[in-house]
Amino acid sequence: MIVLFSIGSLGVIGGSFFLRKAFSSASESELITDTSRYREVRNQLWSGNDLGHFPNEIPADAKDVRIVYSPGFLQGGSYFQVRLKQSPEKIQKLLSQYRSIAKHEYIGGNTNEHINLPNGVPTTFFYTSESSAESFPATYQILVLEANDRGRPGFKWNHGDSYGVAINSSASEIVYWTEQW
Repeated sequence: MIVLFSIGSLGVIGGSFFLRKAFSSASESELITDTSRYREVRNQLWSGNDLGHFPNEIPADAKDVRIVYSPGFLQGGSYFQVRLKQSPEKIQKLLSQYRSIAKHEYIGGNTNEHINLPNGVPTTFFYTSESSAESFPATYQILVLEANDRGRPGFKWNHGDSYGVAINSSASEIVYWTEQW
């Protein structure tokens, strides 16, 4: 009787371990950083309609391209970010184009800092940074093209989305971003 009870207990413990392992790995969201998957993410995987400011394809003259896509999971938000270098002339043209339609503008920082400013809105973190830095350095101008609060009264910005670009003129770099939470 004791042997059967012991074997049964081990079976329950072992079974629950394998079930937990199976469900936890299936529920983890996949982080995509492979630049060859840009078109797939842009055209198929991203569920929002806010990618009009992203290039249809990575420009042929782009250098140092980095992407990060996280589809989110359950209550977790999703984000998509593409960082690339282009000629100084192209970056200045893009800066002028996006600045003229931006609804909010910030110098450096991250979403937590921006939302806490007077009339601030959520932006993004620097997901495509080479370091573990969450914030954009002060050399970046963060231009918010749209920010939608989908929270409810008393829970401002609990749910929503925002998108825009971050431009570093001195490094001839642009970061296209979009977030949903």
